[in-house]
Amino acid sequence: MQVTVRVVGHLVYKTGFGEKILELPSGITVSELIRRIGLDENVPGMVTRNGACLLPGDELNPGDRIVIAPAYSGG
Repeated sequence: MQVTVRVVGHLVYKTGFGEKILELPSGITVSELIRRIGLDENVPGMVTRNGACLLPGDELNPGDRIVIAPAYSGG
């Protein structure tokens, strides 16, 4: 299945891409995706699917648009 993955901030340097369409096996979870693209799943951050927050065990669906952002704050 194809999923669009976008990474934000310093994560671009860790993954080597800002946005990419990936071919992934059906049933892959958020945790598995994070490991597959070379990120540490224990580092705080936020993962969204089509604008809604996801948990590590949530499964991805074909055509999802996933955004992975580091934890940050603003003022």
